[in-house]
Amino acid sequence: MPRGPLPRRVAYHDACHLAHAQGIRAQPRELLRSIPELELLEVATEPGMCCGSAGIYNLVQPQAAAELGERKARNLLATGADAIAAGNPGCAAQLDLHLRRLGRPLPVHHPIELLAESIAAAT
Repeated sequence: MPRGPLPRRVAYHDACHLAHAQGIRAQPRELLRSIPELELLEVATEPGMCCGSAGIYNLVQPQAAAELGERKARNLLATGADAIAAGNPGCAAQLDLHLRRLGRPLPVHHPIELLAESIAAAT
């Protein structure tokens, strides 16, 4: 399907259940790289670190989850991205919360949302 340009700098966050449990790392990146003018940025510091959402971890261990969330948000901000892609709704909510708490809110998208926007831009 034709894809239109999305001129954005996007950092991808690996959800633990996908990356660690299922070994799915390359496929979301391949999808994002297929979008014209989207620059995919990688997290350099602690790229595989959990964001602290982890199912209900942020509910049963709120302090530890908050520390992880802030650390992950800082690491994502360090990429210079203007948006975040995260395939897990819990991760997206956790990252959104901590980016806002740091005073640096960025849009957090599911990778398929970006793909849909690119397809719409091609028509």
